Amino acid sequence: MGVVGDRIGPVRFRDRFLQGESVEGSVRSPILSSWQRSRLLGLSPDQSELPFQEDFDLDGPLLRAAEPVLDRLQAIFAGSQTNICLADGHGMVLARRFGEKSMLRHLAPIQTVPGFVFAEQVAGTNGIGLSLAERRLCQVYGAEHFAERSQSSACTAIPLRDQLSGHIQGVLCLGYPYTEADPALIPVVRKAAEAIERRLMDQSSAREHGLLQAYLDTASLALSSDYGLDGHPVSMADFLHSELEQSDQTTLKEKATELMSGDRRAAAEVPLSRGRWVTLVSRPVTSAAGVEGVVVEALLPEDSERHAPAPTHPHAPAPGAAPALLPRVTPGPQPATVRARGAPLAEGHARGRVRGLVLVGEPEVGKYAVAARRRLELLAEASNRIGTTLDVSRTAWELAETAVPRLADFVTVDLPGGVLLGEESPHPTTEMHRTVVHGIREDCPFYPVGSQISLRPTTPHMRCIATRQPVLEQDLKAAFGWIAQDPQHAELLLAHNIHSLITVPLLARGAVLGVASFYRSQDPAPYGDDDRSLAQELAARASLCIDNARRYTREHTLALSLQRSLLPRDLPEQSAVEVAHRYLPAESGVGGDWFDVIPLSGARVALLVGDVVGHGLHAAATMGRLRTAARNFAELELAPDELLTHLDNLMVRLDREEGADGPGSASTGIVGATCLYAIYDPTSQQCTMARAGHPPPALVRPDGTVSLLDLPAGPPLGLGGLPFESVEIRLPEHSQLVLYTDGLIEDRHRDIDVALDALNRALAHPDRAPEETCQAVLDAVAPEHPDDDIALLVARTRAVPADRIATWELAADPALVSEVRAASVSQLNQWGLGESAFATELLLSELVTNAVRYGTAPIRVRLIHDRNLICEVHDASSSAPRMRLSTTTDEGGRGLFLVAQLAQSWGTRYTTDGKVIWAECTLAAA
Repeated sequence: MGVVGDRIGPVRFRDRFLQGESVEGSVRSPILSSWQRSRLLGLSPDQSELPFQEDFDLDGPLLRAAEPVLDRLQAIFAGSQTNICLADGHGMVLARRFGEKSMLRHLAPIQTVPGFVFAEQVAGTNGIGLSLAERRLCQVYGAEHFAERSQSSACTAIPLRDQLSGHIQGVLCLGYPYTEADPALIPVVRKAAEAIERRLMDQSSAREHGLLQAYLDTASLALSSDYGLDGHPVSMADFLHSELEQSDQTTLKEKATELMSGDRRAAAEVPLSRGRWVTLVSRPVTSAAGVEGVVVEALLPEDSERHAPAPTHPHAPAPGAAPALLPRVTPGPQPATVRARGAPLAEGHARGRVRGLVLVGEPEVGKYAVAARRRLELLAEASNRIGTTLDVSRTAWELAETAVPRLADFVTVDLPGGVLLGEESPHPTTEMHRTVVHGIREDCPFYPVGSQISLRPTTPHMRCIATRQPVLEQDLKAAFGWIAQDPQHAELLLAHNIHSLITVPLLARGAVLGVASFYRSQDPAPYGDDDRSLAQELAARASLCIDNARRYTREHTLALSLQRSLLPRDLPEQSAVEVAHRYLPAESGVGGDWFDVIPLSGARVALLVGDVVGHGLHAAATMGRLRTAARNFAELELAPDELLTHLDNLMVRLDREEGADGPGSASTGIVGATCLYAIYDPTSQQCTMARAGHPPPALVRPDGTVSLLDLPAGPPLGLGGLPFESVEIRLPEHSQLVLYTDGLIEDRHRDIDVALDALNRALAHPDRAPEETCQAVLDAVAPEHPDDDIALLVARTRAVPADRIATWELAADPALVSEVRAASVSQLNQWGLGESAFATELLLSELVTNAVRYGTAPIRVRLIHDRNLICEVHDASSSAPRMRLSTTTDEGGRGLFLVAQLAQSWGTRYTTDGKVIWAECTLAAA
């Protein structure tokens, strides 16, 4: 959120906002919107009074549902400065829990006592109020709070919804010091909210189950076969329009249509709204001309019975429920009997009945009407089932699964190879591949999935592509063009009773994406025009989804290519650790996860894992910029906490630049990133680490003990103005340090604790090589369908043997330089590196002379025999030497130039007590 050096951060932005200045693009959109609402409400940042209510229900359904979850959260955060809060749908706090009970003595009453209201309109920007206003999970950090009293803390809040109605019932909020912000809190809060919502749903279901059981206990009443035939028929028109709602009218007519299409005597009870229902009866009827049809009637009571009071019954509706009988409607025809569900027929109802006419007609007409309605239902279902993913093949399968068996018995889908890869195919007919074969059984001999399909111009498939219209073949035995494609194959299909076909081109934006074929076998009737229109409509919907999936596949491939090109292809050679790595992209889109291994001076190595928030090309490009910056900062020999501070400042600048593009820009800005940076020194076996909101690394000790290292979490990159802290840990030789991104352990289908337990079990094998460990971790821990990228880095530590390190300490005396040269030559001869003695002697002579002349005692010289020969000279001065171009008249200034010519690389790194000038020479140097 800001740059440390410029003192620009949430506090500064908030002050600028309160002074009326524009902070557009500098503050997160939900926060800025909340600030603006707070100012419009006339709230003051220094206000301290909040409404307080004493008469809230301590035994309400929300509190009952949440109490076990709150207790669990309190146990999870035991010992931390976490404040767990439950509020109702109006922002009033119902309950609080504290990770550390001693917090109660140090917090104000508004932060400890239930009953205070934190709605945005009275409290300004805060977690509870913002979550209610935005209707989603929200986080507020430090000075993003509108009120000054809350600026020392951060919070994560999420609404709690009724899963039936979707209404917000309350808010779950976790508060904590802003220095302890951690992205890992988000899945914890989500899981807790889901648990509370499930418990709320269980309470509602229990009440509904009781009502359902009361209904099941009610005695069912059957109508006799000649029931109600002793009266006169009346019209139902007035009843339909005056007594029933539109949805009830539709239900009644649809059920009557189904009864008519049955062409037989039948009875049906049709449920309506408000707990009412009517009974429909159908019976065959023949006209004087001999036309056979069906009449559908509603049973109507006698006029006297309509005014009779509802009888008493153990399961009759309670007072206030819908009446047993509707009031009399006059003038006009009699209404049908409408009773509350479960109420018995009044005594005498079976004796005298008249028939209210609902529908009359021929059975075939009813069948057409039913078929039309089912087509509409199929189209409605297709809109929900087709296109649930952005995968081309899966979308084609969804088309087939929707059509079978209600439209077709078998469906095949053929797509060009280019479409499957995300491209448009310039010649779709020459590279068609069978993508889907789906049907009511699996023994039908269609061309198998994956085979290439060569189509002749006479086939229905080629005709529909050429005309861009569906082709109907009612009788495949007479479809000579289809048979000519492959007579033997056609004969096999006909032998399986496949007799009718519709082929439909899959078209989108004028391009041919493939062909869908619908086959019929069980229904002896051939396909008709209505079926063709339905198939065309299904294919049109699928085509749009396939095209979206194709374009997404292309963008995903581009993003994945960019992501992989920005990740290290080959890890550099170094001796400090044995390294293995894995990168697994998310199924839904490429993210910004990365890893790196960077050799440093003194045989040390840097290990880096990070994760940019978001997915797609933007996240991948941002990842590349961060990784490049991290390598550059590592080359400067920065400590882990300093490196993260520089990356944090870079993210703030990038965020500001992205936000400055304006509302019309295609970029959405950078939300942030997490990072873990570690430096391992094999000469001392010390590892220095720091993290910025990233999951902690796992350490596998040689004895098989697995633990998550307790590192200070640090804020995510991009917040600005917050410090990072380094921790130094000694790693025994052959330990395994496991770095990973949150995609490995976070999955919406499981609890994070379950994933961490699986990770510990997978790592408890110290004898495994890093490559084997990587694969074992992915097999045991990685989600089956990852929603986020996974980057995994496993490093097994090595140590430089003590006999390969030589160290001398000397005072700041020029006379001692010759002794160091002699001692180094002797040490090189012991190592069998006599051929490197001349170059090393010159290097040490220049470096030690510089330290004696310009540095400060004590001076320490160290030789390391690693892959290369490393010369280091340490002194207590922080002044850095630099190489300059000396003129012919200068007496000095050529020492570092000589060092640069003799050494493969050289440089300076700073320590807590001075600096080290180092030079590295290849062992092949003479």
